[in-house]
Amino acid sequence: MLDTPAMARPPLSSSSPSFIESHIFHHGAHESLADWSASVAAMKELPGGMRRDVARAIDLARRFNHEVVMPQALALDARIEDDPQHLPWDFIAEANRWGLFTMWLPKMFGGHGWNMLSMYAFVEEVSTQCVGLANVVGVHYLGVATLMATWNLRLARQIFKEVCEGERQGKPCLLSLAITEPGAGTDVEETELVDRARLGTVATPQAGGAYELNGRKVFISNGHVSTWHMVIAYEDRRRPADTMVALAVRTGAPGFSFGAQEHKLGQKACVASELVFDRCQVPVQQVALAPRHTARLGRAHREVAQTMIDYVVSSTRAGVGAFATGVARGVFEATRDRVAGMRCQQGRLIEQQWVQTTLADMGRHAVMSRLAYMESAMANCLGGLFALLFTPPLYQLERWLPRGLMRVCSAPLLNSPAFNDWAQRRLLAHYPVAWQNLTSGLGSMAKVACSDLAMQNCGLALSLLGIDGLAHDSGIEKRLRDAKLLQIYEGTNQLNRINHFKCLLRPDEGVHVFVREDAP
Repeated sequence: MLDTPAMARPPLSSSSPSFIESHIFHHGAHESLADWSASVAAMKELPGGMRRDVARAIDLARRFNHEVVMPQALALDARIEDDPQHLPWDFIAEANRWGLFTMWLPKMFGGHGWNMLSMYAFVEEVSTQCVGLANVVGVHYLGVATLMATWNLRLARQIFKEVCEGERQGKPCLLSLAITEPGAGTDVEETELVDRARLGTVATPQAGGAYELNGRKVFISNGHVSTWHMVIAYEDRRRPADTMVALAVRTGAPGFSFGAQEHKLGQKACVASELVFDRCQVPVQQVALAPRHTARLGRAHREVAQTMIDYVVSSTRAGVGAFATGVARGVFEATRDRVAGMRCQQGRLIEQQWVQTTLADMGRHAVMSRLAYMESAMANCLGGLFALLFTPPLYQLERWLPRGLMRVCSAPLLNSPAFNDWAQRRLLAHYPVAWQNLTSGLGSMAKVACSDLAMQNCGLALSLLGIDGLAHDSGIEKRLRDAKLLQIYEGTNQLNRINHFKCLLRPDEGVHVFVREDAP
């Protein structure tokens, strides 16, 4: 599926031989095949038991849609339009009761241990009815992914323990990612751009490794409803790529408060929040990744920072693709069913050839969209953020051991400073560049392709239904509003096109990307 110029980059099998030999990533006889198609390579490399979890996730999502999402999606959208301060606590409590905030946490952290590939299927299914409610669950795992991408396993164990306790006690404990600032959005996701960004959030080092945090974050999904926030800040705004830090900040911490809630175009069920930090003290135990950690890794901090970011966005941009596929499917199915009951001068509308060809295009878009995000998701399973969980021994332990036993047995390892140091060295300092490029490039490809196809389907739906499609109870205009956001967050589609070119399509390293248009 890759264009010819991509073949100029090194094959996956040539990157970091000692790392490949460790079997952390699934390399075997078919390792070079992943460069051609991750989905085909996965047939050989990934455990067969994954399919069971995917099937279970689809069944779970369909039941969740029928019992929880469909009865309230349109009414909740209308309520938040009238009262933008409303928060969907009832839905969050119900999702927590269903176990959705721990379902995809590894058993070693106390979760249910479903494999991450199945989560993509779950959010696609839920998004057929409401991508805003799907995003309430999905954004929680964006925070989870950010914490995991620092490979600070001791901190992850502490926070994920609270998430699991919140499920047992009926008190949801969610995570968010706080990276966007008033003057810096898409540019904070690339170290090649962040040095030009207008940054305002500063983390000032304190005695003993703690930080004082000052500044604001905006458009933070799930902000007001999350307990923990993974905050990306900078020690020196003049050198942000070289001084980026990742901090875990708890709601209620002194110096941390919530600001405005955005009155958004779409996905209203997933609140977008302003987070305000005024001399907020972050203890050393809540510092996930900082320059002092990377100093011992033997790799430039800006490179480690980009690796951490790529771990996250490679997986979450595939997730945006799953959201978009759900929208494309949902709008197709709603349009088809609505058209089936309409008549025109020539008879039933659905029997007209131009209608049938339009519906065929919409159905084709939904299938193409799934193929795009699944290719990206498979690459992440083979060599991205999830790869460690798909090594055969760990996968089988996660599958067969009871989660209580798995959590107890894993605790000494996760709490070990030596193991944490090993994980950060192996998975941050020595992450193969070829895999980083493949997963990041495919994530951007999927995000752009799927969100554009979702918007196309919404446009085709309105061309078929006319004014009937603009009625709120049709669900079509809501899906249009929801889909538009998919082209903007997780990096705008413009940035993702350039990142796709940078990672997979440029003919050689001498071709520069992210060049300022006003540069000579």
